[in-house]
Amino acid sequence: FRSIGEGRIKALWVMATNPAVSMPDGNAVREALASCPFVVVSDVVENTDTSAFAHVRLPAAAWGEKDGTVTNSDRTISRQRALFPLPGEAMPDWWIVKEVARRMGWKTAFAYDRPADIWREHCRLSTYDNDGARLFALPDAAQGGNSAYDAMTPFRWGGDHPFAGGRFPTDDGRARLVLVAQKPLPEPLAKWPLTLNTGRYRDQWHSMTRTGLAPKLARHREEPLVEVHPDDGARLGLIDGGLARVDTPQGDSLYRVAFHPGQRPGELFVPIHWTDRTSSGGRTGLLSRPLVDPFSGQPGFKRTPASIATVTPKWRGFLLLSRELAAAPRCLWATRVAVPSGVMWEVAGNGDLKAIEALLPKGEHIEAQDAARGTRRIAIVAGGRLAGALFVTETGELPPRDWLIAQLAAPEVAPTLLAGRAPGVQADRGPIICVCFDIGLKTIVAAIRDQRLTDTAAIGTAIGAGTNCGSCRPALARILTEEKSDAA
Repeated sequence: FRSIGEGRIKALWVMATNPAVSMPDGNAVREALASCPFVVVSDVVENTDTSAFAHVRLPAAAWGEKDGTVTNSDRTISRQRALFPLPGEAMPDWWIVKEVARRMGWKTAFAYDRPADIWREHCRLSTYDNDGARLFALPDAAQGGNSAYDAMTPFRWGGDHPFAGGRFPTDDGRARLVLVAQKPLPEPLAKWPLTLNTGRYRDQWHSMTRTGLAPKLARHREEPLVEVHPDDGARLGLIDGGLARVDTPQGDSLYRVAFHPGQRPGELFVPIHWTDRTSSGGRTGLLSRPLVDPFSGQPGFKRTPASIATVTPKWRGFLLLSRELAAAPRCLWATRVAVPSGVMWEVAGNGDLKAIEALLPKGEHIEAQDAARGTRRIAIVAGGRLAGALFVTETGELPPRDWLIAQLAAPEVAPTLLAGRAPGVQADRGPIICVCFDIGLKTIVAAIRDQRLTDTAAIGTAIGAGTNCGSCRPALARILTEEKSDAA
């Protein structure tokens, strides 16, 4: 990407990735994309941070729409058959590449008419100039023509040994481990006293273009958090649940602060998933250094010098809508949260609320104000149902979101809508831990204490948490450990 900015690359084809989000030193990447004379983006999602720089966008087939083969990490090769027909103008990647190549004059070299043609070339290449030095070889897999390819059953190349033939591709046949040493940091640490670590959240993937659309997956971690050890948070004047700006030599971005005793002191952790499409902050790709490991080529996402400082907005709140917005709200902090029957934006800012209020749909306007706390609660009713709501405050408290989110699907508007709760007393579940069954932290802690639960299996038996996909079991184990420590 740096060579683009220096004028050596005149065209760039980005396929099935989102480098404007995922590459380190994101500002340099964006400058390079903007300076490239011709950018083509092939993706299954129409609008991404990278496609904003595209001169041509090609609609690609998604995983469930493709036909071909998949090789697993244990060397098992399986036939993948399409689950759904191709929508609109979408086409598989191989077809797109083939057609572009043919139009550029390479008709013979790209004479593929079906995935089986590519499979047969793949098999031939596995044996080309191979006298046994390469363990990967498929000399007989391409026999039988198209019908044999269509009927292919899963098989493991090299047999059922831990590796092909029981040997690794080294002189002595044994696995080779590479010992590495940590490079010293080139920057003086006085300005960057902390170390930034980055990674993914349990229920999200890459730049969240698809997983971010699922309301259940969004509930576990609704916003991009910067996780800080409580001792560091207190020393640096941060507020748990407040906002803070993380700064590195490459750039800066805003995050929601989360104190976590499991975070290593002196370090910060931030997620990689949020984009310009989903948040005004959480832009982790802007922060990491573009250094790479000399052996693997992997960028240094795990060790970037950083600093952090608290940010105090004038007001904070949330915007609840029954429809998507064309663009993110214009304010200091705006993070999109997928919810059933609509969308929610967590917001905060320093200016007036006119721009945020303008995002509410048309309809009957209901409002309540508390001047002492600088609180406003607005609901919009259309057709007898909730179409939108804006709850903001300067110094007061905001209600839990769960009940209000459910009102988007309610057949009629509840009389206690602006109170933010159902008539009577409604328990706050706390942050969602088990997304499969929408079970929150407070519900889990109450069950552990009331029923004297001692392991994750007991929690599952009592309230169901952890009994479906199982991804929340490590979190349940940590909660049990913390409860035992508190009791002691």
